[in-house]
Amino acid sequence: MELLKKLEILADAAKYDASCASGGAPQRSSRDTDGLGASTGSGICHSFTPDGRCVSLLKILLTNFCLYDCQYCVNRRTSNVPRARFTPEEVVSLTLDFYRRNYIDGLFLSSGVIQSSNYTMEQLVRVAQSLREDHQFRGYIHLKTIPDADHALIAQAGRYADRLSVNIELPTEISLERLAPEKSARTIRLAMGSIRLAREEAGNDAKAPRFSPAGQSTQMIVGADETSDSTILQTAETLYGSYRLKRVYYSAFSPIPDSPTSLPAKAPPLLREHRLYQADFLLRGYGFRVDELFDKPGNLALDIDPKLAWALNHRDSFPVDLNRAHARMIARVPGIGMRNAKRLVELRRSRLIRYQDLVQLRCSMEKTKPFVVTVDYRPAQSDLSTERLRHALTPPPTQLSLL
Repeated sequence: MELLKKLEILADAAKYDASCASGGAPQRSSRDTDGLGASTGSGICHSFTPDGRCVSLLKILLTNFCLYDCQYCVNRRTSNVPRARFTPEEVVSLTLDFYRRNYIDGLFLSSGVIQSSNYTMEQLVRVAQSLREDHQFRGYIHLKTIPDADHALIAQAGRYADRLSVNIELPTEISLERLAPEKSARTIRLAMGSIRLAREEAGNDAKAPRFSPAGQSTQMIVGADETSDSTILQTAETLYGSYRLKRVYYSAFSPIPDSPTSLPAKAPPLLREHRLYQADFLLRGYGFRVDELFDKPGNLALDIDPKLAWALNHRDSFPVDLNRAHARMIARVPGIGMRNAKRLVELRRSRLIRYQDLVQLRCSMEKTKPFVVTVDYRPAQSDLSTERLRHALTPPPTQLSLL
């Protein structure tokens, strides 16, 4: 098969993996400034670093052949899709060629499982090792690990990759047993644990080689089963705490050709995926807990964002006096982010906060003004009804956006 045809098949097969992120990867060595790909600037998949830089990654599978028959996966063993397989040398050649043309800044490489988990993992490591050692490639590398593979192979992968990811796929063991019985939740968590341990050991020993410096991530499929958003986020909260994951990614289930009857016929609303990302951001950046976001188990509201929903359900905490409140509480005000909360706290060290200060900071004033008090502003009592506020702050359905 021609290389371009393989690329077409295996790039398309990789599009379902959302855990492609380049966040947090430092330069691999200050001595490697003349190595291929050694660059901190932005460079056919786009990803964003924590400082907002957009980078481009070659996002492909080594192969979409697979021994497993996970019902939600388009590349499952019984799926009727075109198949292809790269050799490690072909992936290395493609990565270098694309980089030299300034198409990419790095590589995201995953794979179906072929022959065995160890064999597949060896092939993935071989690609990264060749790029680093044979070609002095200093660009970003993200490897998807095979959970069943020997931990020594995963440890080897971490020495070459900037980020490793182990996809948990489904948020509960029951769903995994039903839809992917050949996979084991215990094995997945053991792999995550081994990565965390190796990262901690590398961080505690200045002489140890660095290990997956951009951390590890995972992905959960949303809408392939009946699992609620509250359970999905509880799983994410556990993963962040237990394995120090950098990110949990959420991928809305997409019906696939010849889909088994055990799967839903329709995809969930894409807005549901977006609300999960918003809630996840509140967990990671704002100090929220999952049990704060839900009065009872269920799904997040689709018509309003999770932060506004929390504020409407906790009216006793508002309005917040911006001249007295802690930065964490100010950041919980709808329309005010963590950065602006810190700016307001810094500003009030020199003078009292005024309404116009919020305008100048470009806070979302329609959302913000019912929930704050400044030295020259207090919301009218008639504006404080929860029902009135929800109606006023809920955009019409045609205006609901993923932005």
